[in-house]
Amino acid sequence: MKYVTFTTPDSPREPRLGAMLDDVVIDLRATQSWAQGARGLPPEPLPGSVFELIHAGQSAWRYARNLLNVLDGVEPTTAKGAHRARVGWRRPEATLYPPLPRPMSLRDFYAFEQHVKAAYGNRGREVPEAWYQFPAFYFTNPNSVFGPDEAVPYPKHTQAMDYELEIACVIGQHGRDIPAARAEEFIFGFTIMNDWSARDVQRREMKMLGPAKAKDFATSLGPWLVTLDELRDRATGRPGVFDLEMAARVNGEERSRGNFRDIFYSFGQIIEHASADAFLMPGDVIGSGTVGTGCLLELTKGEGPWLKPGDVVELEIERLGVLRNRVVRGE
Repeated sequence: MKYVTFTTPDSPREPRLGAMLDDVVIDLRATQSWAQGARGLPPEPLPGSVFELIHAGQSAWRYARNLLNVLDGVEPTTAKGAHRARVGWRRPEATLYPPLPRPMSLRDFYAFEQHVKAAYGNRGREVPEAWYQFPAFYFTNPNSVFGPDEAVPYPKHTQAMDYELEIACVIGQHGRDIPAARAEEFIFGFTIMNDWSARDVQRREMKMLGPAKAKDFATSLGPWLVTLDELRDRATGRPGVFDLEMAARVNGEERSRGNFRDIFYSFGQIIEHASADAFLMPGDVIGSGTVGTGCLLELTKGEGPWLKPGDVVELEIERLGVLRNRVVRGE
């Protein structure tokens, strides 16, 4: 399943739960009402958002999947549910939001060795031994989340805005002290993450406590949230790691390329560490950290040039889609 949060021209202020079917955005609630009339589908409660669906548990997930299955052989853009609500919308007709507009929490790890080596190498240093002892992370701002095709303001407090090409998992059930081998049981799905960064601010903050204002102004997520069954044929044998190409483009020019499989710490290890003596909750988002070559900091050895207003940044990960944002001048 590829879950989305979306609006349509007839209800532009009511984000709702949907799923992708090829290039069509399926309104799951409209599908439910259509299927009850056309297919005799028994009525069941259906959550109204991705966040509510995650919290509803596996029976709700199975029901949502069945709603897509009943559309087999049906043209969804012409099918209509109650009150003549359209079942399907062509992708350009719908506006997509972050799959989780407001996550429960937002952690970001530092798990790709190539990126870490480059970041330290830019400063003439070796990777510290401590990095190899456990996967490090920080908390960032769940209230500054942007979605696909949304304009991201250039922060007033920086002259060095950067993108970061990352993959993120969304937790599907609460758990504590989760062993790495069981981590996939707790992953609802994966999405693309852009951990926007202010490098000049980050340099100052890293001398003290760590990234804060360098990161908390924006994180992009999307375009959809992909469940693990869509990725099983790309499994690597490491918990929560899949063979997926990753790329970043700025104004149409490819700048970054890597692969999820090259992550040093698996999402199994990441979840094990994050859940040690602490509960993970449904709707928590956990970022991987930047893939090797996945930011201007690496590509320019920390010297820039950096992003500027008007630049369009596209992050693409196989099976997960393209997350596109335009940088605009902040007010």
